[in-house]
Amino acid sequence: MKIPPGFQKKGDTRVYKLNKSLYGLKQASRQWFAKFSSALLEEGFQQSRADYSLFLYHKGAISIYVLVYVDDIIITGNNDLAINQLKHKLEAKFSLKNLGRLQYFLGIEVSRSPKGIFLGQRKYILDIVQDAGFLGAKPAASPMEQHLKLLPDSGHPIPDPSVYRRLIGRLLYLQVTRPDITYSVNYLSQFLQHPCSGHLDAAYRVVRYLKGTVSHGIFLSATSSLSLAGDTDSDWAGCPITRRSTAGYLTMLGASPISWKSKKQPTISLSSAEAEYRALARVTSELQWIHYLFTDLRVSIPKPIPVYCDNQAVVHISENPVFHERTKHIEIDCYFVREKVISGLIKPTHIPSAAQLADLFTKPLGVDHFRHLVSKLGVRHHLPPAPT
Repeated sequence: MKIPPGFQKKGDTRVYKLNKSLYGLKQASRQWFAKFSSALLEEGFQQSRADYSLFLYHKGAISIYVLVYVDDIIITGNNDLAINQLKHKLEAKFSLKNLGRLQYFLGIEVSRSPKGIFLGQRKYILDIVQDAGFLGAKPAASPMEQHLKLLPDSGHPIPDPSVYRRLIGRLLYLQVTRPDITYSVNYLSQFLQHPCSGHLDAAYRVVRYLKGTVSHGIFLSATSSLSLAGDTDSDWAGCPITRRSTAGYLTMLGASPISWKSKKQPTISLSSAEAEYRALARVTSELQWIHYLFTDLRVSIPKPIPVYCDNQAVVHISENPVFHERTKHIEIDCYFVREKVISGLIKPTHIPSAAQLADLFTKPLGVDHFRHLVSKLGVRHHLPPAPT
C-alpha cells in the first residue's frame, strides 16, 4: 500500500491509521482468525488446547468439530441438523461459500468409500512432474539410491539455485500424504544453501519415483481400531559431514498412519543407544500431544501405548531407574521418557530390525525392503473416480 500522490511531501514520512484490517496485510489473517474464533466461541464452541485451529462443540449426544486454516474451513460432526444450523449462523455473520462434501482441501484430494478415506495429491504430483520436464521419463523404483551419501560439493554448482529450492519446497508439502518420500526430502533439504548438480540429480530421482506412483496416498481405514502405536528408529552418525544421527518416527492409529517425521538430531550421539533413545523421546512427545488431542475429541485411547524400537538397550534404559555412566549426559530425555513410562502413557517394546517400520525414515533402503515397508505403512494406489 502506498500513499496517493499529493498527500506526501518530500522528506515527509506518513502512515495510514486503519480502522479495520485490510485483506493482504500481514496482520489480516490474524485478525480474521480472532474474529472467526470469537463467533464460534459465542455459539458454545471450545478451542482445543492441543490444536488452536480446532474448535469443538459437545452438547448431549451432539458433537461438532470445526477445523480452520486461515479462510478455509472444515465442518464435521454427528448431527446434520446441528451442522446446518451452524452454517446458517455463520453465513449471517460472514460471507461464506459452501463447497459441499469435502473433496479437495489445501491441495489434498479426499475420496470416501465404505472402507475408509483416501488422502492423495495426484494433481499436485502431476504438476511437479510436468514442471520438472519428466512426463516422458522412466519411473524410478525408489526415491533414493541405496547407501547414497551426498556432500556439500557433490558436483558443480547449478546456475540457478532457485530451481532446486523451489522443487524441494514443493516436495516438502507433498510429505503430508506421502511418508515414503519423507527421508529423501529431509535429506535433500540440507543442501538448499549451495545446491550442486549431484543434489539436483538426487532430487530428480524423487520426481521420477513420483511419476510412477502418481496415484499413491494414505488410506485411513473405517474399520481400524482406535489404538495408538509408535515406531521409532535412528541411524548412528550417518551424516558424513557432522557425524550426527538421523531419527525417524511413525505413529499409527490401528492400521492407519497419522503422523511421521524424519530429522537430523541437533547433537552428536556417542553411541547407537543414545541416538535411538533421543529418537524415543521425540516420538514420546508426539504421542503425548496426540493423546491430548484425542482427549479433546472425547475419544478413549487404550494405554499404555506401545512404542516399538529395535534397540534392546533403549528398552532397558527406559525401564531401569539407575543412570549409567554412558547415559548420564542424556538425563533430560531419560527423565522425560521414564516419567511417561511410569505414568502408563507408553510402553517401549523391542522388535526385530526387519520389522521396524520407522527404518524407512532414517536411511535410503533397497528396493525390495523399501516396497515392503511402504506397503505396511498404508500407502497404496488409488484410482480417481470416473467422470460422470
